Amino acid sequence: MQPLLEDRGTVAAQRQQFTQSGYLVIPGLVPPPLVERLTAEVDHWVDDGLRARSIACCTDPARQGPPPVMELELPAHGELLTHQPLLELTAELLGAPFVFHHLHSDRHSARLPGKPWHHDREPNTRGDLSLTMVHALHYLGGLDDTMDSLVVLPGSQREAAEKSVRARLDTAELPGEVIVGRLPAGSTVLINSALFHARRPRRPRRPAATGAGKPRYFVDASYCQTGAQWWPVKPYWRHMLTRARELGLDGGRWPELFAERHFTEYADLRSPGEDLRRLAA
Repeated sequence: MQPLLEDRGTVAAQRQQFTQSGYLVIPGLVPPPLVERLTAEVDHWVDDGLRARSIACCTDPARQGPPPVMELELPAHGELLTHQPLLELTAELLGAPFVFHHLHSDRHSARLPGKPWHHDREPNTRGDLSLTMVHALHYLGGLDDTMDSLVVLPGSQREAAEKSVRARLDTAELPGEVIVGRLPAGSTVLINSALFHARRPRRPRRPAATGAGKPRYFVDASYCQTGAQWWPVKPYWRHMLTRARELGLDGGRWPELFAERHFTEYADLRSPGEDLRRLAA
């Protein structure tokens, strides 16, 4: 099943689509000049070992401490994090103030294994499922037949389910799924973080000797409705929010966006590296 690329439509129509299905496709949200700068920064992030260092700082925080560079400190990434059309749409969809949760950036090789069915919602201290967490999945080069597809399961955000309850299915086809396999460059898929989704390998896989397809440039940014304290996923979350405030990323327009009071202290309740492994949608 191929996805229907939703037009911008009215805010009410977008809110209805997002509420019912748990996702909203926004073709070309990121302008070409910003896409170009972001792509260069992703190459720098991956090729110069900054991403690997960031992962090490999450898997062994006691020894590593905060990373020397975070994604939001890269100028284009910081700009994407607070891209006004994205934040304004998020505010309209959520209908409430929200806080930044995390930013993640990667370049997916065509040989990368798929990502099984999962969701990415984090708990909050009230156990309040009515508070929404969203992920903005940015596909800098778009998506096409040479790349893995994003697959979503509309409506599954309404389940009260563990993140990995469908992981045993790997990336198998499920009734009612929607495949997001074709997007223009700079497109964004905004999802309710409780929505089950997967990264499905392109089929058929061609042997490496015959070419391996294009890399998949991917950045995701996550935001949470205020009203409870959310679990952070990075041990240096406080340093991250502090740097965002120091850099003035909110532009004076979003006073809650980098406020520390919306989070609990970090608790390493997961296996080492789990947060970083599951972030690549």
